Amino acid sequence: MPLCNMKDLLKKAEEGNYAVGSFSVANMEMILGVIKAAEKTRSPIILQIAEVRLNHSPLHVIGPAMLAAARGASVPVAVHLDHGTSLECIGQALRLGFTSVMFDGSHLPFEKNVEMSKAVVEMAKSTGAAVEAEIGCVGGSEDGSVDIAMRCTSPEQAKLFSERTGVDCLAIAIGNAHGFYKDEPELRFDILSEVDRLVEVPLVLHGGTGISEDDFIRCHQNGIKKINIATATFASSERKVREGYEKGEIKGYYDLHTREIEGAYENAKKHMEIFYSVGKAE
Repeated sequence: MPLCNMKDLLKKAEEGNYAVGSFSVANMEMILGVIKAAEKTRSPIILQIAEVRLNHSPLHVIGPAMLAAARGASVPVAVHLDHGTSLECIGQALRLGFTSVMFDGSHLPFEKNVEMSKAVVEMAKSTGAAVEAEIGCVGGSEDGSVDIAMRCTSPEQAKLFSERTGVDCLAIAIGNAHGFYKDEPELRFDILSEVDRLVEVPLVLHGGTGISEDDFIRCHQNGIKKINIATATFASSERKVREGYEKGEIKGYYDLHTREIEGAYENAKKHMEIFYSVGKAE
């Protein structure tokens, strides 16, 4: 099945009332694990990597691997640059063939965020890639290194932003945060409902790790059609490796390799079931 545009995946998710999982990967093993889960469950998915992670996984190395895995998959797979903050990095992803990119201007003043997001939309036209942007501010940072304050999205600003930028999907802040939550997250479903009423494009939820199954379901039944999962996948792969060493089951590199794949597979499969995307690749 060919590499897919994220816009097409999210349109089908809106029609079918489910969400597409967008899984952050850091190496070949995680790519293989997530693809395996998607094929096992027959789920459409998005493979993504955030700009802040590229010091560990250079885009010119991991990007082609993500694209090759997507092209070889038997289910629809989009390849996405998450939390792009520089036009240089976004341009590199587009040249490599990524089918969607995100510009994260949530830390910028509203007008500057609009200006930069519109510039990325124009950049993406040459390849047909979809564009995601963010309004409001999701707590924490993508790599967990900065404790960024949460700022919930204004529904009215979200509507204006979407109309002025022409983005294909919009990440919003409703009490969600990157990384592990210190306390049980209390999502603002009142804000989500109002944004969903006012904004025509699909909505995106960042900071999925630690959100309850019930809250995930409420989200994807109220306009959220792309849900990002990063920390949970990294933790699952690390846990599988640690357990393998503790039990004496890792005897060499390929045992380690297999454990990493299994960890990514198990976490991705679990979330695909929660997002109701199972069987939607048919």
